[in-house]
Amino acid sequence: MESPRFLTGQLLLAMPGMTDPRFERAVIAMCNHDEEGALGIGIGHHVAGITLHGLMRQLDLDPGVAPDAPLFMGGPVEPNRGFVVHSDDWEGEGSIDVAGLWRLTSTLDVLRAIGEGRGPRKWLAALGYAGWGAGQLDDELLSNGWFGVPGTDTLLFDREVGHRWTAAFASGGIDVRLLSTTSGHA
Repeated sequence: MESPRFLTGQLLLAMPGMTDPRFERAVIAMCNHDEEGALGIGIGHHVAGITLHGLMRQLDLDPGVAPDAPLFMGGPVEPNRGFVVHSDDWEGEGSIDVAGLWRLTSTLDVLRAIGEGRGPRKWLAALGYAGWGAGQLDDELLSNGWFGVPGTDTLLFDREVGHRWTAAFASGGIDVRLLSTTSGHA
């Protein structure tokens, strides 16, 4: 089976030998990947010390009926900027459709809608994003740094964060216990 050239709408998984500690056991919801570069939101690790309610209060927004969910470390780029990866049943100003699977919104209207109980059915809030320049992610894929699997609602929204990386590999038919931390080329 041939892998798709671009990974928009997939989950990008850090291989066990990932040398950058910021991406250890990373699960990244790929929101855009084309010949010009790539952008994804990390959904594999929580941010320590702040939750959705805390963020909303910092932004002078009423949390209302929103559950006080943990925030995700979206990536090392712009860690003070918020993003919401959400189901496609809600669309607001600046929402981006991701391969017909989910949406990405980075404007405050999505947080207001969540607080008012009229937002998307499923969502994850993150700080920062992971970004790659033209060809950079492609090179990292060739160097066995990453593995891509189809992004599903279950993996994205329903899987407990502590099990998401392992479950995502399993969805691609891979038992992570059998993966080596070193790679080679035949």
